[in-house]
Amino acid sequence: MSFFNAGYLFLLLLLIPIIVHYFWKMRDSEASLQISDTTVLSKQPKSWRLYLMHVPFVLRCITFAVLVLALARPQLNNSWHKESTEGIDIMMALDISGTMMAEDLKPNRLEAAKDVAQEFVLARPNDNIGLVVFAGESYTQCPLTTDHAVLVNLFKAVKFGLIEDGTAIGLGLANAVNRMKDSPTKSKVIILLTDGSNNRGEIDPITASEIAKTFGIRVYAIGVGSYGESRVPVQTPLGTQYMTMKNEFDEATLKEVAAVTGGEYFRATDNKSLRSIYEQIDQMEKTKIRVREFSKKTEYFMPFLATAALLLLLELLLRHLVLKSVNN
Repeated sequence: MSFFNAGYLFLLLLLIPIIVHYFWKMRDSEASLQISDTTVLSKQPKSWRLYLMHVPFVLRCITFAVLVLALARPQLNNSWHKESTEGIDIMMALDISGTMMAEDLKPNRLEAAKDVAQEFVLARPNDNIGLVVFAGESYTQCPLTTDHAVLVNLFKAVKFGLIEDGTAIGLGLANAVNRMKDSPTKSKVIILLTDGSNNRGEIDPITASEIAKTFGIRVYAIGVGSYGESRVPVQTPLGTQYMTMKNEFDEATLKEVAAVTGGEYFRATDNKSLRSIYEQIDQMEKTKIRVREFSKKTEYFMPFLATAALLLLLELLLRHLVLKSVNN
């Protein structure tokens, strides 16, 4: 509840001098009939009309207060808003080659990438998100979808060995572009994560990035791997053996891929930095929410006017009919 003319509420302060004057006048009033002894009268029962003597004044004060409230125009505010969301198309291109089993990230690069990517997916319920995996070849693990529970389950099924080993970065990027090029969504993003250099496939990464640019798709490239060396498990006839690998990959190409499309390049050297990268991308690619606000005000001065009229009528009836003999 609010008041359109709230300034009129200050008129209620006039009630203070009016009430003070009334009781001052009552204290100084003299009896119209004087007698020598009131002992006999004191033993007489008091009339019920005596108890109503001040009621007309009280009614008049209340009437004045209600009229002031009516002048202030009380209004009931009803407001609501309507939201419409415009999601983003995000295709995740994930390297699942053998070097992604390196254990410089815990438990290894691939599992760390999967865990952080799943957190990213679940934090963006309004977006269409899909998954492309690549090694020596590339295929679509999940097309663009808003059913993120299904996407998370498909993430969990990703593992090394699903496809021939190698690193076809350009082919994985092109596959991701193909999956989103016909989407009507205005904002399209590919998150490319790899730890190697392109050594397989018919499409090189720069050509794939030019294609992405043609369709208005930004590429955020993430290079995974600590500086120095790391251990990589290798399956042999004698079981799992570990070999030491120097952490080198083609950062220059990944930087160019991102720059061509208007995206950015990031380097993840551990689990913490990888999570931080996804948080940065999450902040840069915010889902657009349009909010339309509506408000409606309902006037409520008429009930106050009707109440004031009723109180005034009641006061007149008391003063001139019920209490006439007392007042005269």
